[in-house]
Amino acid sequence: MESPAEDRNRRYEGRVVFISGVARGQGRSHAIGFAREGAAIIGIDVCADLEHAPYPGATEDDLAETVRQVEEVGGTMHAEVADVRDYRGTKTALAAGVERFGRLDVILANAGSYAPMPVRYVAPDSWTETVEVNLTGVFHTVKAGLRTMVEQDEGGAIVLTSSTAGLKGFYGAPAYSAAKHGVVGLMRSLALELAPNRIRVNSVHPTSVDTPMIRNDVFPKLVRGDLDAPDIDDAADFLAPQQPMDVPWIETVDVTNAMLWLCSDEARYVTGVALPIDAGALLK
Repeated sequence: MESPAEDRNRRYEGRVVFISGVARGQGRSHAIGFAREGAAIIGIDVCADLEHAPYPGATEDDLAETVRQVEEVGGTMHAEVADVRDYRGTKTALAAGVERFGRLDVILANAGSYAPMPVRYVAPDSWTETVEVNLTGVFHTVKAGLRTMVEQDEGGAIVLTSSTAGLKGFYGAPAYSAAKHGVVGLMRSLALELAPNRIRVNSVHPTSVDTPMIRNDVFPKLVRGDLDAPDIDDAADFLAPQQPMDVPWIETVDVTNAMLWLCSDEARYVTGVALPIDAGALLK
């Protein structure tokens, strides 16, 4: 008989987890974390640059590396290139994974993009892109798998990735903030809708996370325009005072650990919660 600790380390044995934005960053971390605890992974990523995002997008090589790392921890993964803005493509990719693994237990709507620009200057197309990825894409990700989970009639868990920008305004990022606030409304409505089906819905709200969204050549220039050639260390100096715990960012595993708990039986009655993972940023 396994000890409680050993059993806890395989909380997701026999379960299937669908993750969007899985090629790198938080999505890759989630895939590895859930696979390590026994889950089979279905993952999608657009694997392309977005027109208005000021940093390079993930690539198909990145997606292949996620698969490799999932397999390295003993997991199995069905991965496809798909854009969460395209409902049909998202649904088709997920259906192929469900056909392979036979079920669906968890949905992590993780895919996101960041294109800061004040309202006075933001192009309508940029606004649309940001809202379509960060809000409509979340809706598509959930809707693509919802019928399967409901008809399976075994409960389940859904976690939507928002941001601290989903709980307070962010200067210079109105589209991103609006979309991330919208995720909270979607989460709360879904939690009510799906409670009779024992499908729990929550959102997570990270502060800055050490991913390619901020670790690139462009982000330091956005936040440290006062310097001629700012680098990531200069960006860290800017970000650290925003967290009372005096860290510039959290790590992807910090978000993954929250996901692992929220989707587990240990949180079986936790639903409708907007959970900050923010080193105290929302206290300011």
